Amino acid sequence: MKTAQRRQQSYADKQRRELEFVVGEHLFVKISPMKGVIRFGKKRKLSLRNIGPFELNLNMSYEEMPMQILDRQERRLRNKVIHMVNVKWINHSKKEATWETESDKRSRDPQLYDES
Repeated sequence: MKTAQRRQQSYADKQRRELEFVVGEHLFVKISPMKGVIRFGKKRKLSLRNIGPFELNLNMSYEEMPMQILDRQERRLRNKVIHMVNVKWINHSKKEATWETESDKRSRDPQLYDES
C-alpha cells in the first residue's frame, strides 16, 4: 500500500508547480462550482484555480475585442429578415464565438468590415 501511495504522490508532484507572488501584484482567480450533486440546504463549494498574474482595471473588468467574422447567416421571422454574423473574440477559441446582429457589429466595430 505504501508503494502505491508513493507512486501516486510522485505523479501528483510532477503536475504541481510552486507559485510565488509579490505584494501588489494583480492576480486573476477562476472560481467555478465543484462537480457533483448539490442538495437543497447545502452551500456550494468552490474550487479555486489560479490562472495567472494580470494587470486588470480597478473595477476588475476587461474589454472583449472582436477578432474576425467567421460566418454569416439570415434568420427569417414572419415579416422580416435579420442578418447575423458569427464573431470570434480575441483570447477565445472558435467554439466560444457568438452570433451577433450584423447592424450592431457594423456600428460598434467597423474595422471588421474594412478587411472583408
